[in-house]
Amino acid sequence: MSTPRLEINLKKISHNLKTLIAFYGAKDISISAVTKVVCGNVAIAQLLVEGGITILADSRIDNLKKMSAAGLRCQFLLLGPPMLSETEMIVKHADISLNSEILVIRKLSESALEQGSIHKIILMVEYGDLREGIMPDDLENITDQVLQLKGIELIGIGTNLACFGGVHPDQEKMGLLSDLATGIEKKFNVHLQLISGGNSANYRWLTNINDSGRVNNLRIGESIFLGCETLKRERIPGLFTDAFTLVSEVTELKSKPSMPYGEMGQNAFGEITEFDDNGVGARAILGMGRQDVLCSGLSPEMKITILGGSSDHMIINPRQSGLKVGSEVRFNLNYAALLSAMTSPYVTKVNT
Repeated sequence: MSTPRLEINLKKISHNLKTLIAFYGAKDISISAVTKVVCGNVAIAQLLVEGGITILADSRIDNLKKMSAAGLRCQFLLLGPPMLSETEMIVKHADISLNSEILVIRKLSESALEQGSIHKIILMVEYGDLREGIMPDDLENITDQVLQLKGIELIGIGTNLACFGGVHPDQEKMGLLSDLATGIEKKFNVHLQLISGGNSANYRWLTNINDSGRVNNLRIGESIFLGCETLKRERIPGLFTDAFTLVSEVTELKSKPSMPYGEMGQNAFGEITEFDDNGVGARAILGMGRQDVLCSGLSPEMKITILGGSSDHMIINPRQSGLKVGSEVRFNLNYAALLSAMTSPYVTKVNT
């Protein structure tokens, strides 16, 4: 088979999904499965829906279009904040979107009316991570304006944590979100269907509490695909962390000095690199590089050392691995490496 290739173990993903649905379901929390790291891969999306997911969430309209065209029976959620220039496409291809700007919501309203449809929204609230979100003190005012718009249905509120600032979703912040939801319902005499408390980072919070309050939904991606929580990247018991494997091929194997020689400057990426002088030794080149994957996010399955990479090459110390020219080398991936490998058109994706 050609390399580089990304082998996708659908059975392991299915197992992770089933386990997580049972865990969160016991806390009365539903999962919106986030497909952005797999670029809306249709086979994976189909597996998620067959496994019980009713909402697929993605940050790219193109991915939503691709999954929708496959005839999947579910709702599609656009992870926000939406672009003002894309409101027409958002209404057409997303059932729900996460929002924090009233100007954009008004434009979504106009687009929904033009298309003769109702677009559902979740208002995102800022609780310290400093990514998207309305400041809590401003939520009542924004809610009042939203409820006056036609073509828009407010179905919930949510928050996002542990993405930009790394702020933990804890009992205090989830309690504040729950209280805010209850206050909005009483103030405006509405029912909020979804109180979306966060993402895979919420796992630790839920393992330590019995009552999740009003929080009844999480947007989960990394835990499904890589089997870990996202505060310390620790494996969740019972989940597979190796559902994805990146495979590359040795294209050169020679004995070379460990130190470059000659006048040195920047490398191809504008970096000044430092080297340790370990004398002459074996050095191998793999047929993939930074254009294919984030090399720093890879963990080799065999005992080799990754030395670095250029656009199309990865340089390794093969140590005592017995590699030859043409040998395949297999790697596990973290979230950033998986995102880059799935995005790269040069990496073949193979379902196993």
